[in-house]
Amino acid sequence: MIAATNVMAQDAASKARAGVYDRSTTPQYFFLEEKDVPSSVYLLPPPPEPGSAKFSVDEARFNWGRYQRLRPRGKQAIADADVTPKGVAVAFSEAFGIEINEQNTPEIYKLMTNMNGDAGVLSGGEAKVYYQRMRPFVYFGIGTSVPEDEAALVNNGSYPSGHTAIGWATALVLAEINVDRQNEILKRGYEMGESRVIAGYHYQSDVDNGRIVAAGVVARLHADEGFQKQLEKAKKEFAKLKKDGKIAPSTFSFNPAELN
Repeated sequence: MIAATNVMAQDAASKARAGVYDRSTTPQYFFLEEKDVPSSVYLLPPPPEPGSAKFSVDEARFNWGRYQRLRPRGKQAIADADVTPKGVAVAFSEAFGIEINEQNTPEIYKLMTNMNGDAGVLSGGEAKVYYQRMRPFVYFGIGTSVPEDEAALVNNGSYPSGHTAIGWATALVLAEINVDRQNEILKRGYEMGESRVIAGYHYQSDVDNGRIVAAGVVARLHADEGFQKQLEKAKKEFAKLKKDGKIAPSTFSFNPAELN
């Protein structure tokens, strides 16, 4: 399963356009079929052209990301490269308040697993293929912090970011299940997108628009009967876990003055 999901996360955008990866062929990772999702080419603007003002922002953020690799945040970016169902579950466990896995939270884990391909492949696959944007590590000729993935992604379109879409879509759904920890969950989902800039695999515009297509696919998922049924199971499972005292309460506290 992990191997199959790695293929989807890294190389499946072009195949998704041919209908190879969706509910009709890989139902364990999808609720939807390609025809069900919003058109990412219609929804999104074209990616910034080199030399434009918007591209200068992408370049500045790329350099910011390279600096972050030298800090503790860089280690998190490496871990966030794993968007297999298991990797995503690990990424969100602390924010969600319980270790998410097949043993502790089988229905929540199944929900996350089944929507992994919808978010990471179908949400932005059309735009990835249409624009075939060169990834920043190729354009700038500077290696990533996850070099083992470079060969698989060198010819895979950069825009929008599929890793970001998985992180943000998962955050939106988990925040609906555990409202009390919505701040922690959404923050973690946001960080997963920023990790792709830090790792050198995506421009900031890839990440920003990855969140947009993620929101679009989550809206569509809520109209799908299979998703609705599994979401309800996940919510019932969560309610029991919370009643049994197995969900850590939120400790969120924030003062905007801390940013100054």
